[in-house]
Amino acid sequence: MAIILSVNAGSSSVKVSVYETSNPSSPPAQRAEASISGLTAPPSVFTFTAGSTDIKNKEIPEIDSQESAFQHILDRLQSSESLPQISDKHNISRVCHRVVHGGDYSDAHIIDDSTFHHLEDLTELAPLHNASALAIVKACVKLLPKAKNIAYFDSSFHTSMPDAVKTYPIDAKVARMNKLHKYGFHGISYSFITRSVADFLGKDINVTNIIALHLGSGASACAVKGGKSVDNSMGLTPLAGLPGATRSGDVDPSLIFHFTHDAGKPAPGSSQKMHISQAEEILNKKSGWKALTGTTDFGAISSSSDSQCRLAVDIFIDRIVNYIGSYYVKLDGKVDALVFAGGIGEKADLLRSGVVERCRCLGFELDQQKNESTTAKTMQDISSQSARHRTLVCQTDEQFEMARQCAASQTV
Repeated sequence: MAIILSVNAGSSSVKVSVYETSNPSSPPAQRAEASISGLTAPPSVFTFTAGSTDIKNKEIPEIDSQESAFQHILDRLQSSESLPQISDKHNISRVCHRVVHGGDYSDAHIIDDSTFHHLEDLTELAPLHNASALAIVKACVKLLPKAKNIAYFDSSFHTSMPDAVKTYPIDAKVARMNKLHKYGFHGISYSFITRSVADFLGKDINVTNIIALHLGSGASACAVKGGKSVDNSMGLTPLAGLPGATRSGDVDPSLIFHFTHDAGKPAPGSSQKMHISQAEEILNKKSGWKALTGTTDFGAISSSSDSQCRLAVDIFIDRIVNYIGSYYVKLDGKVDALVFAGGIGEKADLLRSGVVERCRCLGFELDQQKNESTTAKTMQDISSQSARHRTLVCQTDEQFEMARQCAASQTV
């Protein structure tokens, strides 16, 4: 038996899942899940599930960083009576880290000094995303010295995108020197979604075509042809594409210079190691539906009759539909399914209804009763019987996808 930890570190949260595996050909079994959220808006809260233990939203005000959060989670995992297999932390053989920006890495990488320094360099491309993961990697090296640390990248799934999709029409020499091209993100989730859809439909993944929507506080769309990404709404960074809780999504590039004359100046959160401009701060953290409505709670927004909330929902639907139409053409109309995933995609039946209604002309149609009564199944078909194409809801699981790839790999 081997123990694998899957770690997903955000700017304000740390989530760790524990998996046990004995056979590379069998999926790993989840034994526990723990998370700490609210790191940037104290007090932090702790949630933990393992066997009969179930702790929800326990306040722990002394935790204020990714490192201290990981230390706390590891201590609780080791002391849990439900997890005797990791009472000795040296039994943890591998730790999988979700890293948002992997540059041109096309697959997972063992994190040695060279890989770590490469990812530090990439922090310039994603200052608001990679820093959290690297902080956890440092903590793991210190706390779990015998474990192998492996990076799984949100960008890797999209290295199959054609040059015409990922190339920006700017000076080619400057673009090559500074690695300026579309990378795409949410790839770990899209890998899980694509494989799960193929299994659900009983199709070979290599002939599976889908339009997938990962809709959460960060949102994106992806066109998958023959099991591989051919386009993603995100770009050089996760800021491009769909709007999110605090992200603007696509806007006219010159807008920010009319919004503020200080666009290029360092933001208050900038440091010598992490350079964040005012423009990045505004478009990543002070935009999206929070800027329109005053809240990041999409459930509250979508159920509100307030005019700004209704506008935020209409904008989100409009931008999503734009990508569905574009990707439908890219797939030549040969679409096995439109797939909703992510926290909003899985829960917001009104949003799904609004999106699919706008896409009826393409052959998508919902069974409203199924749409309003989704379950905790990994995959659920919510299409009407008369629909030309299927519409599915997928409970995506990035933690499991990393552990699955890790358990099956012969190289990591």
